[in-house]
Amino acid sequence: MNNPVRTLPDRPLPDRRRAARLAARIAAGESSLGRARRVGRMLRALAAAFPDARCELDFTTPLELAVATILSAQCTDKRVNEVTPALFARYPAAVDYAGADRTELEELIRPTGFFRNKATALIGLGQAVVERHDSVLPGTLDELVKLPGIGRKTANVILGNAFGVPGLTVDTHFGRLVRRWGWTAEEDPVKVEHAVGALVPKRDWTMVSHHVIYHGRRICHARKPACGVCTLAVDCPAFGTGPTDPAQAAVLVKGPETVHLLALAGFGVPEGDGAVIVAGDSEP
Repeated sequence: MNNPVRTLPDRPLPDRRRAARLAARIAAGESSLGRARRVGRMLRALAAAFPDARCELDFTTPLELAVATILSAQCTDKRVNEVTPALFARYPAAVDYAGADRTELEELIRPTGFFRNKATALIGLGQAVVERHDSVLPGTLDELVKLPGIGRKTANVILGNAFGVPGLTVDTHFGRLVRRWGWTAEEDPVKVEHAVGALVPKRDWTMVSHHVIYHGRRICHARKPACGVCTLAVDCPAFGTGPTDPAQAAVLVKGPETVHLLALAGFGVPEGDGAVIVAGDSEP
């Protein structure tokens, strides 16, 4: 990628000293109002960055989403989406998983890794749904978490995206990000869920889950975040964990929204003919 070029009017930029002061304030006990306002600004920035965020697992029914989410453990959504068309065609209903031939099922899901454990979970899920719920996947948290292969995180994915019931999807990556941003210091996933849920309107829980996950995959990487082009930077106590120089940070941005994300941060990417592409521009 070519070096980014500033395309928006100058505005206050984050720096390490500001981030250090913010981190110290958080460590000393950030006020509830101060944290709520800071999180609110970050939520608005995330919504602007990812207006089309959605569950990146392909599905058409609640059962398909449950299966895809089980397969996504230790596997990319992209790989899962490559496997599920044939899987869903072969096993369209809970009864099909309940009576599945283990060897055949394992071969279909082998590319997702840990295929033996996942096959056990899928067969158990099918049997439980058939026996306990008349072959229909239930739509409540209490019922979902009692099913094989479904924990609280998976249940919230299903509820939020297949049933329209707001839920926060707290996995390792979500927890890492909200701790990095100073939203909570909790480590336990359930405590993280409750802490973040208190900061975010319930109606927004599902979309906030998508926004946080998208940002982690595109910008706020675990080892080397793209701090220099991050629109959350002015409110982030961890600014400087990754490169703060925009040129160095820009090459770390991933995903199809790269040009849009750089434009929001105030930068465009110069093309070979010298034109600067920013969000909203048409192709030259």
